[in-house]
Amino acid sequence: MRIFGIDPGSERTGYGCIEPAGSAHRLIICGALSAPPGATFPEKLMLIHAGLKGLLERHRPECVAVEDIFHARNVRSALKLGHARGVALLAACECGVPVVEYSPAVVKRSVVGYGRAEKRQVQEMIKLLLGLDRVPSPHDAADALAVAVCHLHTISGPVGRLTAADGRTSVRSWRQYQP
Repeated sequence: MRIFGIDPGSERTGYGCIEPAGSAHRLIICGALSAPPGATFPEKLMLIHAGLKGLLERHRPECVAVEDIFHARNVRSALKLGHARGVALLAACECGVPVVEYSPAVVKRSVVGYGRAEKRQVQEMIKLLLGLDRVPSPHDAADALAVAVCHLHTISGPVGRLTAADGRTSVRSWRQYQP
C-alpha cells in the first residue's frame, strides 16, 4: 500500500510518499512545494494544488494522509493554513484518492512515542524508520513523511489489528475501537 503524506503550509507544503517493505518502510519521494518570492497568495495556492495533483497522478498512492490544523498563533495564519489544506484535499479528491487526517500530536505519538516531540526528534525517527542516510530536508518533507508513517502504523500497528464490535478488523483509529 503506497501512502502519500502531506504537511500543508501556505509558504511551503511538504510531501512524502512511502510504502511498506516487510517490517520497514521504503521512501518513494519527498520534498516541498514553495512559490517563488513575490508570488501572490492565490498563486501560491495554485502552485500547491497543481504540484500535489501532478505528484499524486505520477505516484498513484492508495491513500493520502494529511496533517490536521493545529492551533495557530493568530487567526490570519490559521486561515492561510486552512486554504492550503483545502487545495491539498481538493487535489487528492480530484485524483480519486481517499484522504485521512491526523492531528500533529497523534502523528508525533505514532512516530516518536511522545505527542509533544520536537521537530528534530521527528526528523531523526523518520531517518531511522526509513533507513535514510540523513534527515529529510526541508523539515516540511520530514513532517509529511511522518504523517504517512503515522497512517501506516495506524492501519498495520496495534490499533489496526483491533477488532471492532461488529467483527471487522479494519479499525482505522482508536476512536473506532469498541471492546
